[in-house]
Amino acid sequence: MSELYNIYCDESCHLENDRQSAMVLGALWCSKSQALEYNNAIAELKKKHKLSRYFEIKWTKVSTGKLDFYKELVDFFFDTQCLNFRAWIIPDKSILKHDKHSQSHDDWYYKMYFYLLRNIISSGNEYHIYLDIKDTRGSEKLENLHRVLTNAHYDFNREMITKMQHVHSHDIGLLQLTDMLIGLISYKARNLRTSLAKTELVEYVKTKSGRNLEQNTLPTEVKFNLCFWKPNGGEFDNV
Repeated sequence: MSELYNIYCDESCHLENDRQSAMVLGALWCSKSQALEYNNAIAELKKKHKLSRYFEIKWTKVSTGKLDFYKELVDFFFDTQCLNFRAWIIPDKSILKHDKHSQSHDDWYYKMYFYLLRNIISSGNEYHIYLDIKDTRGSEKLENLHRVLTNAHYDFNREMITKMQHVHSHDIGLLQLTDMLIGLISYKARNLRTSLAKTELVEYVKTKSGRNLEQNTLPTEVKFNLCFWKPNGGEFDNV
């Protein structure tokens, strides 16, 4: 039976010359019918911890004073059976050789998004994909990404990926949760220990997930799927 899913996407350190070593793309997804319930649950967590309903959950806002809130948010994710997350991690952007493969950084960026989403999207279902607005070229990049994804899935009439839209993360709790998880994975990938609260939250997610956050999960892992990109091996030779 066909199902309609919402996929919430975000990214960290995705620019070519941002002086950051690692880049992370991430996607959180659930059935559209459950999205309102989950967004409301996140709003209730904010209320429980005496945070404004307009408080925007972000990795950059993780602090000692809000650590209990962020831990409970992690609990919510892992305890909610039908809420899943996948991250595509590029550990070292400095090794990229775009000229060698006759591509721009944007071309490569779209390929990375394809690899992120290909294990989530399956024929027979319908998908609405929401991305946080990042820059002034957003609409052009969105259309290019939509085209790449639909062509790759032979969805030429866009009957599978029926909506791809930019949204503001401060309006959607699930997109804010995506930002937090991506930021955490990026923090770990860059071997940072600049904050006791962030370091403790990384350790908390390691415990909850049973993963060290340093290597691939099985491709069949659905709940918390991690893939570390390697440019010179196997299927990635042509990327």
